[in-house]
Amino acid sequence: MSFPTPSPTGFASPTQPAPHQFATAALNTRIAFLVELARRLHQYGTSAPRLEMAIAGSALRLGLAAEVWSSPTAIIISFSDLTQGEDGVAQVTQVMRLPPGDVNLARLCQADLIADQVIAGQMELRDGFRLLRDLGKPDTRRAQAGVIASYGLAAASVVSLLLHSSWADLLTTAVIGLMIGTITVLSATRPRLAVASEAICALVGTIFAILVSALVVPLAIKSVILAGLIMLMPGMALTTSVREISSQHLVAGVARMGGALATLLKLTFGTVAGAQLCAAFGIYPRDFALPPLPSWTEVPALMVAAIAFAMAFRAARRDWPVVMAAVVVGYVSTRWGGLISGALPAAPFGVFLGGFLLGALANVYARFAHRPGAVVREPGIILLVPGSVGFRSVSYLLERDTVLGFDTGVLLVTLLISLVAGLLFGDLLVAPRRSL
Repeated sequence: MSFPTPSPTGFASPTQPAPHQFATAALNTRIAFLVELARRLHQYGTSAPRLEMAIAGSALRLGLAAEVWSSPTAIIISFSDLTQGEDGVAQVTQVMRLPPGDVNLARLCQADLIADQVIAGQMELRDGFRLLRDLGKPDTRRAQAGVIASYGLAAASVVSLLLHSSWADLLTTAVIGLMIGTITVLSATRPRLAVASEAICALVGTIFAILVSALVVPLAIKSVILAGLIMLMPGMALTTSVREISSQHLVAGVARMGGALATLLKLTFGTVAGAQLCAAFGIYPRDFALPPLPSWTEVPALMVAAIAFAMAFRAARRDWPVVMAAVVVGYVSTRWGGLISGALPAAPFGVFLGGFLLGALANVYARFAHRPGAVVREPGIILLVPGSVGFRSVSYLLERDTVLGFDTGVLLVTLLISLVAGLLFGDLLVAPRRSL
């Protein structure tokens, strides 16, 4: 959904109908379409500022005024007909209670295309509503298998890219990733399992890593557990929450941050419980480092990570090259920024530079490809978000190492601020023309 500078409505096509051309459509039909669009955008991981902007702009093009309030678990929208004039009171208020969304780039792009076609007059409102409703169908078994595989591939690639561990660590981490991916997919259709899925994943992953280390081959146990849980780390949620707070969406930002902290606590509890359970049975890991992976594995690992994140974010096949390029750009720019930082702190400057480039490139892509900038932005920053730093901070605090815990917490805040600042400055360099 695009929005050109000279138009207050939010859409760029010169052939779009004026709002009065939708006035003949029933009010309930227009509202039903917008409510379903909001539901899909929320379900596919759209942040509160972007969702509110997209729905408000869409409503104007349909001859309605919409006051939108979005949070990670609810949406409230009040609608009034523009024919009533500026003093018209809201005629309908819709309240939706929703679970937190998860990024699904393919379906996000489909919802965006459906909205553009309806507003451009190329599709009937009822047809658009039906297509949006069809997007809510459960994932196929093939898609679920892809998600499970992406967890294993992403975990293995992190061992090489960020932790520089051994071959034994890499293989063990890949297996843990597959186990966690399976539990995550199963929890999607089992509400009781979903509530505790993070703690169960951490518990299972920790026990498996300790058993392998004790009975098969020594492992760098903390690195293996951290990499195995990498796809569950709430780094993306923390980053989004800080962006929402910085844009004055305070309720949504604080609520999302609370959810991210709860996830960190559940992961930490599962890890500690797994270690204590093994200790109760007299099983202790042989924790020492084996020879690290050779340097040539970094490039293949980066390619594997790019493929894994394209699968994890459920990108359409046509978007895979763009998604993979975004992952590579994010990682390389962050590494390069750390090398040229000079007297500046290497990690924060590298993360800032990566966020800055990805924010600008996402807007360039959205402007010229006429597709959501999230296709570039979300997978691009996945290796930059500091979820693992937050996990380490909470773990140190639970181990009563308060000095190291608070020191790591300060690093978490610094990296979050650096990344969000980079994304905001990227928006200043290339102004966004699309709400997504």
